[in-house]
Amino acid sequence: MNFDKELDVRRLACPMPVVKTKKMLVTMSPGQILKVVATDPGAVSDMKAFSEATGHELLSAETSGEEFVFFLKK
Repeated sequence: MNFDKELDVRRLACPMPVVKTKKMLVTMSPGQILKVVATDPGAVSDMKAFSEATGHELLSAETSGEEFVFFLKK
């Protein structure tokens, strides 16, 4: 998937992946896509809840080995 920015939140525990995702999305324009790579298993449910609460569209949530990759559209 094409994306505009990438955020590496590997080795960060809850709630930091969501906090850093929120900060990055503030810097982006509407319609842009952010790729987030996390290692915290809690990020799976957190990103879904975050997207529902903020209106950012969660385009994809995938697991790749021990990493979780999310694509969010602002």
